[in-house]
Amino acid sequence: MANLIIRFKKTIVTIFTALTILSLVGVLFVDVNYNMQEYLPEEAESTQALEVMESEFSGGIPNARVMVEDVSIQEAMEYKTGLEEINGVTEVLWLDDIMDIRTPIEVADASMVETYYKDEKALFSVTVANEKEVEATNAIYDLIGEDNAISGEAVNTAVEQEMTGKESMYAAALLVPIIIIILILSTNSWMEPVFFLTAIGVSVLINLGTNFFVGEISFVTQSVAPILQLAVSLDYAIFLLHSFQDYRNKHYQPADAMKSAMKESWPVISTSAFTTIFGFMALLFMRFEIGSDLGLNLVKGIVLSFLSVIVILPAFTLVFYRWIDRTKHRVFVPTRFTGAGEKLLKLRLPVFILILLFIVPSFLAQSSTEFTYGMGEQPEDTRLGADMRQIEENFGESTSIVLLVPNNEVGKEQEMVQVLENANHVSSVISYTTMVGSVIPQDFLEEEATKQFLSENYSRVIINTEAGTEGELPFAIVEDVRDIASSYYGEDALTLGESASLYDMKHIVSKDNQLVNLLTILGVGIVVLFNFRSISLPVILLLVIQAAVWINLAIPYFTGTPLVFIGYLIVSTVQLAATVDYAILLTETYKNYRKYMPKWKAMKMTLDDKIFSIAVSASILSTVGFILWLTSSNPIVGSIGLLLGRGALLAFILVVTLLPALLVYGDRLLQKTSLRMKFYEEEKNEDN
Repeated sequence: MANLIIRFKKTIVTIFTALTILSLVGVLFVDVNYNMQEYLPEEAESTQALEVMESEFSGGIPNARVMVEDVSIQEAMEYKTGLEEINGVTEVLWLDDIMDIRTPIEVADASMVETYYKDEKALFSVTVANEKEVEATNAIYDLIGEDNAISGEAVNTAVEQEMTGKESMYAAALLVPIIIIILILSTNSWMEPVFFLTAIGVSVLINLGTNFFVGEISFVTQSVAPILQLAVSLDYAIFLLHSFQDYRNKHYQPADAMKSAMKESWPVISTSAFTTIFGFMALLFMRFEIGSDLGLNLVKGIVLSFLSVIVILPAFTLVFYRWIDRTKHRVFVPTRFTGAGEKLLKLRLPVFILILLFIVPSFLAQSSTEFTYGMGEQPEDTRLGADMRQIEENFGESTSIVLLVPNNEVGKEQEMVQVLENANHVSSVISYTTMVGSVIPQDFLEEEATKQFLSENYSRVIINTEAGTEGELPFAIVEDVRDIASSYYGEDALTLGESASLYDMKHIVSKDNQLVNLLTILGVGIVVLFNFRSISLPVILLLVIQAAVWINLAIPYFTGTPLVFIGYLIVSTVQLAATVDYAILLTETYKNYRKYMPKWKAMKMTLDDKIFSIAVSASILSTVGFILWLTSSNPIVGSIGLLLGRGALLAFILVVTLLPALLVYGDRLLQKTSLRMKFYEEEKNEDN
């Protein structure tokens, strides 16, 4: 393979240049999905309900609240007419939909009226069509002006659509210069970082372009996958090019140096790539399909990065290696830290004891953290955050639940609606029976009067609640509504809405967590098992990285900070898959040294040689995480970034402190549980 790459190096560079250009064009035709509801599995009740409602009704789920201040009833009606005329707004519900507003509001039910109108403030419940969020919310802002407010799922989606692209560009603008600085400090040529970034950059662009064949990706994938792919796979390029330069320094001809470098770096690169691929593959088994969407893109991305490093980078380097020679600079940071190993090994007992003390509490704490499942709170310094507070201060929290029931028994529906109206934390119920009553036959009414609430097969009931979208109370309300509805209609009753979707999401991703973590550990463990031909090494390596994962995910519990569950679930997989490479590199080097020297000396040499390489990898991944955290307004993406940045640092610390202790203390165990692992026979006085 090396001979073929060297022979056709110019052809390879030309082919991949063309593929990169085609991929850039393909990126323009990839749709991004911002609707988390659509990633719930088909068996989720809210998914089934959404399919039924889309086929039976023209209206959707109320997904925005619009508040207008200092208005009379008549002026509020004018605003309602204006809202209804906006392109993308399919439905507007207000006070006139539940009572005759010609009746003086003083004699009407006060609690019902104050749900929509109080203190000369009007609150409209608005439904915005899918994929029309940006256009519709911008038009609503124009209609209501700066002093009034809008909040809800549709506005969240609109903000994300407008911000995700900008924030990705901002993150890249911060990240690339920082990575270049890190790489310049770790090399002795100004052009080497360009070679690294070119090889991985090509694979990132091809990965983005090939999403054209997938058709659509989630907003989480668009925000996280490209940067994560770059950070995780940059090591492969560094391993190969550093090896190439080492052979060049030994006076090898460029072609011979590349052959030797490919042969030498193949075991480390392939093992690193396969552990990462198998780790990310676990995400494909998530029923909540944002995970599988991200997993597919990461697996595809790592495969492309691997191919790029073993095919494009050698060819590109051999075509342009003179650029490296002409741009040499002095070494800013030594690549070998003599004495580091001896100092780190002195920490082995304190670190070992600390981890023993913390590992069980961390394991218990990380599963007891308070989780959120949606977008969470918006910062108050944004228009959206300020609007949310303004609406909640005047009208309190409110979320709509839509209930679909068979429309063949109006009397049963009316009885159920009365029970729902008296349920705890339900502010109002709007349905055919509350609007028209049960005594007027449906056939006597015009379609315009019934189409919002009646279809050929179903009756639609809108339940307004006095709670937010998620948490103990909203989820308890969802359970109450479902219990009441099922007591009348059994499995024919279906609920949907943001709180219902988040309730379903909670139960689905909680089950996903156990499966994904198990598959990640098994996948990575199997690769390590076959690579080292050892039973004990997979256990030791996974224990070290998993300890870092548990400590990382336990920190929110001890600080009392709610954690976005999707971020928790993804990072518990990604951190293990991405940072186990550090442990593999250190273990592989120790194993090679151990063949020729005593264990303590072998470990000191290993740490002296590899702490810099591991530090470079960890600093890049950590930088990527923290920049995602700092630049993203999306709580899910920000959560993934913070956990990833902190996790990379924790993994680095444990790999250079805890892992050496485990390898040295378990030296005899390694030999007994590994195939053909022959170590240097030590004298007794050398064993310290």
